[in-house]
Amino acid sequence: MTESSEAEKRDEKKPRGPGVLKVMQSILAGAFGVQSDKRREEDFSSHSPWPYIIAGILFTASFVVGLIVIVNLVLASQ
Repeated sequence: MTESSEAEKRDEKKPRGPGVLKVMQSILAGAFGVQSDKRREEDFSSHSPWPYIIAGILFTASFVVGLIVIVNLVLASQ
């Protein structure tokens, strides 16, 4: 067997992390409180919680900043 085919087999066996779209869907569903048990179990079976933690922090920060901007726009128009 060649080295490249062995490396390909190792890459195939290596579990891949969740994709960006899956993380975004999980964060949004969790934020609205509509996360299914099946999806939650899939999220927690992931090897690393860091994609979800980082996405959650970014979502929360952007949500708060968005609310501040909207409130300032409404108050400025009065």
